[in-house]
Amino acid sequence: MYRFLLTPRWWGINAFVLLAIPFCVFMGTWQLGRFEDRVESHRSAQDAPDPGERAARPIAGLLPVDQETSGRPATASGTYADQLIVPNRELDKKRGSYVLALLRTADGRALPVVRGWLPAGAAVPPAPTGEVTVTGALQAPENAGTDGADTRGGLPGGQVGIISGASLVNLVPYDVYDAWITVIEPDTPGLTPVPARAPQGSGLDLKAFQNLGYTGEWFVFVAFVLFMWYRLFRRETEAVRDRALGLETAA
Repeated sequence: MYRFLLTPRWWGINAFVLLAIPFCVFMGTWQLGRFEDRVESHRSAQDAPDPGERAARPIAGLLPVDQETSGRPATASGTYADQLIVPNRELDKKRGSYVLALLRTADGRALPVVRGWLPAGAAVPPAPTGEVTVTGALQAPENAGTDGADTRGGLPGGQVGIISGASLVNLVPYDVYDAWITVIEPDTPGLTPVPARAPQGSGLDLKAFQNLGYTGEWFVFVAFVLFMWYRLFRRETEAVRDRALGLETAA
């Protein structure tokens, strides 16, 4: 009765099923692993001490920024050269701007320093003069997908939409670190400290639950493939039985 399984048509069906099931299982477990990594990073971030309670390290020893060093307190010394405004940034559900100053260090490069947040319409305080040492939470460069980043072209002079070396190097005549820090304690009254962002690819955000949803989808695909194979198999066996009983013509 089951000799139809040896036909070329069923060889193709069986080969597809044998390839599709392990592929779907692999993709499902991979997505589940990504979700578990995000859960673990979320727990680690919750258990980690506040940046103000950890010993600050020179920024050179924390680069490049990764999930391990993101948010770590970093320190750097130099003099402020230029100051820019990062508009349309939200803090505590209020719209305002980041005050971004470029700290020229001994190696000639500039470190972007977010001195704090200002509400819309507030006067921008000048940066301190002379040699300063700043301490803040280390952050990876932003990209176009960063929440609140203003990616519109044609911003007025003295403003920048994204905090990254790639965007800042076009505005200043010196090299810029491909990282930035947000100070833990602002140097001027009226500035509100900007909390450090969670590292990209970590935390229980929408993307984390997308990974969990994709996990379920891949295992649903496995069940669907098995269901369709069983349905075709059952129809074929019923057709063979009917032909044997003379209930269905060969045609």
